[in-house]
Amino acid sequence: MDDRVRIDKWLWAARFYKTRKLASEYVNTGKVRLNGQRIKSSRAVKLDDCYQIRQGSEQLEVIVTRLSQRRGSATEAGMLYNETESSRARRESEQERRKLAALQKPRPSTRPDKKQRRKIRQFRESGQ
Repeated sequence: MDDRVRIDKWLWAARFYKTRKLASEYVNTGKVRLNGQRIKSSRAVKLDDCYQIRQGSEQLEVIVTRLSQRRGSATEAGMLYNETESSRARRESEQERRKLAALQKPRPSTRPDKKQRRKIRQFRESGQ
């Protein structure tokens, strides 16, 4: 294994971000933190470090179990870290909340046809 791995390279190898440049940008903007503290993209990753990673609306908390500078398969990437139980529970509850919110706003089963689109356009123009 590697002795010294930069955080941006490790995040890329662990498949949190698609490119290393993107990983570096997220680290430098404070979306990735080590024990609640902002870090730089050149920081060396150590085993048992606890990182808080923000991806869109999700907040993950992971503990480093292995180091790698090489981007491998998704199964290899999954072995580089363990997500904490509190993080997993929070993520699952947020996912459930989003599903329930989506059910409250049902979507039509089909798109409007030409006649319906004309009516929608007329309604919007007449109201303004």
